[in-house]
Order: sequence, then structure tokens, then C-alpha cells
Amino acid sequence: MIRTASIGERLTLLLAGVAAALSLLSWGMVTSLATQAAAKTQDNVLAASTTTIAETLRSEQGEVRLELPYAAFAMLGAISEDRVFYRVEASGRMLTGYEDLPKPSDGALGQVVFDTGAYRGAQIRMASITRLVLVGIDRVAVTVTVAQTRDGVDAVTSEISWLAGVLSVAFFLVAVALSAVAVRVSLRPLNTIAAAVSRRGPFDLRPLMRPAPADLAPLLDALNRLMERLRQSIRRSEDFIAEAAHRVRTPLATVRTQAEIALRTVSDDTEKERLRRIIRAVDESARSAGQLLDHATVAYRVEDLARDKLDLAEIAALTAAGMEPTADMRDIRLELVLTLTPILGDSVLLESAIRNVLDNAIKYSPEETTVTLHVEPVGQEAWLTVRDEGPGLGHGPTCELTDRFRRGTNVAGIVGSGLGLTIAAEVLRAHGGRVELTNAETGSGACVSLILPLA
Repeated sequence: MIRTASIGERLTLLLAGVAAALSLLSWGMVTSLATQAAAKTQDNVLAASTTTIAETLRSEQGEVRLELPYAAFAMLGAISEDRVFYRVEASGRMLTGYEDLPKPSDGALGQVVFDTGAYRGAQIRMASITRLVLVGIDRVAVTVTVAQTRDGVDAVTSEISWLAGVLSVAFFLVAVALSAVAVRVSLRPLNTIAAAVSRRGPFDLRPLMRPAPADLAPLLDALNRLMERLRQSIRRSEDFIAEAAHRVRTPLATVRTQAEIALRTVSDDTEKERLRRIIRAVDESARSAGQLLDHATVAYRVEDLARDKLDLAEIAALTAAGMEPTADMRDIRLELVLTLTPILGDSVLLESAIRNVLDNAIKYSPEETTVTLHVEPVGQEAWLTVRDEGPGLGHGPTCELTDRFRRGTNVAGIVGSGLGLTIAAEVLRAHGGRVELTNAETGSGACVSLILPLA
């Protein structure tokens, strides 16, 4: 499966991108507004200062007189510590101020005109106004110009821009965090459905009956339809396995019966040996078919395990009773030592595990020997132990004998499929128990212990 970025990661990155764009936009807007506001403030102060000076113009003894009011320059120093320049000229004649100050643009009479320029190595903002002063019988145009450097305005703009940048970054971080939380909350129903599916076993195919948002309803419906199809497929597989085992066992039993009848009627040793090999092959096929069926049954039931209150001793006694005919055919005595041992479990699976262990013990034991089945509680566990007098478990690692189709090194001449202990181990594992395999400490034989938690 090719893995790509999750939906949560994609949504978080998308929302983070949107937050970044909004942060940049807000920073740009605040910086632009701050620049415009600072410039507007400076223009208003320059206009007020220029107008204040122009209002002091008067005619005295045939000349234009003025007094530079302190308030006109004080208001400029109130907003920053920039340098201030001025010039007053009447009909092109310099009255006072800085003679080399750039001349302002022409404007309407009595209207304040603003200009931006450079003066003495600094950027300046200028405001000028022209008024008519009556001198005798003549009207003289007097132009008042006031200029101020822009360092203070630029400093205020930079400070506001930096503060806006910090706030934009903070907004971005908060927006990303909130986006991650929002994405997680939005995807919680999907994660809940995924967790509900993952907690189920492979054969738990019940429909998911849980509330879901409208966007997830089609997905949930499709998932339930898929599980229904899988359930029907598994049911057909179970029916096929059972039917196949039945179809195989019945002809094999017929072949074995006919082979045994033929064995009693023929006298030629070669024919008898051939018939014995046929009977042996039929027995091996029938045994393999039966154990494959048991293994398939275990595989299907362990995921939907029953938890009934049972007596392990009673199950062991019933299973042993079913194995009596097989043991009698080889003159093997089954000795039972049973103690009431309550457990919780699936009787069908437990009976299958015990039957396979007993079948192994009977099959590998010599004729006219004893197989002991012992059931008792030990501490907080229920122990079912089967001991035989056969060749034992061999010299290899005993833990590997529970693997599928794995048999001991010393039973090559005995019919078997290598599934009996596998079935027992899977059943015990499903019940939270374990299987312990040991060779007899004295003499020959094997000891197989099925250990389960007590109820």
C-alpha cells in the first residue's frame, strides 16, 4: 500500500497556508495604514504650523512684518524630535528662514500645499501657504513654508510595522494550533470508526451500528456492505469445508472397510502387504481430513469465542469416553484422575483440543499400555495433563512441535499430519492459556499439559 499524507496533515497544512496568507495580508494592511496615518498626522501638524505663522503676518510702516510664534514650532516637536526648517518670502523676496530650502509647488491662494523632497541629506515633508497682505495700497503675496524631516514618521511606521509583524506571527501560530485542534475534532468520528474496526477480530463481521456525520454515512454503508459480503463468503467456506470433509471421510471409510474384508480373504503375502499399505494410506488420509476440519473450525471460532462456565473435568471425561473405542482397538487403557475444575471457555474448542491430545497419546503409545488424563486446579490455573508411554517428543526443541505440520524426529513411521498439537495450542491461546510439552522424566513417554485460567 502506498502511503501518502493523512487527511489531518493535509487539512492542517491547508489551514496553516490560509492562516499564513491572512497573517501576511493583515501585516501589510496594518503597515500601510500606519504609514498613511503617520504621514497624515505629520501633514496636519505641518498645515497647522504653517497656518499659525501665516496668521501673524501684518503690514507695518509700509513693510510686511511677522512674529514667529513659539507654538507653531512646539507642535512640530510634540510628535517627534525631527529637525524643522522654514522660510517666509514676500513677492519672491526672502524675509526670514532658510534661503536654500526647496521652493514649494504653486497652489491656490490661501490653500496649504504639501511637497516631499530632500534637504541637507534628509528626506523632508513641506507645507506651504500663500496669503495676500495689504501694504499701503498694494497687495503683497507672502508665502510661508515649513518643513520637517521624516525620521520620526519612519520610526513610528517601523515600530508599528514590527509590532504588526509580531502580532501576525502570533496570530499565525495560534491559528495553526486551533486548526490542528479543529482538524482532530472534525476527524474524530472517522478515527472512532477506524478504531472500532481495528478492535475486531478477522471474523467479527457484524455491521457497524454507530452514529456518523452525513459525510461519513456513505463510507459506513459501503463498509457494512463489504463486511456482509465477507461474512457470506466465510459462511460458504465453512459449509464447503464441512461438506468436503464429510464427502472425503465417507468414501475413505468405505474403501477401508472393503480393504479390510479383502485382507481377510486373500492368502498371498504380497497382496496382503499391498492391502495393508492401502489401509494405512486411507487411515492417514482420513486422519488428515479430520484434523484439517478441526483446524478450520478452530480458526473460525476463536474470533467469536464463547465464554461459558464449564467444568474442565467433565469435558475431559466426555472426550475420553468418545476416544475409548479407539483406545480399545489397541488395548490401551485410559486412566482418568479428575477433580472439579471450573473454567470459562468454548466447550467445542476445548473438546477438540483434548481430543487431539488424547488421539496423539493413543496413536504413539505401544499396545497394552496406559494413557493417563489428569485434571486438577493448581493455584489460579486449571491443569489438564495427558501422559503416555510412547517414544516421547524426540530430541529437538519441543516448542516447535506446535507449529503446523511439524512432527517429532522419532515418529517417522507412524501415520500423522502434524496438526494435533497445533490445534491444541491455538485453542489454549484463544482462551488465554498455554501448552507445555515435556518428555517423561523416567522411562519413555510424553507429557502434554493444557493450562487454562480458573473461572
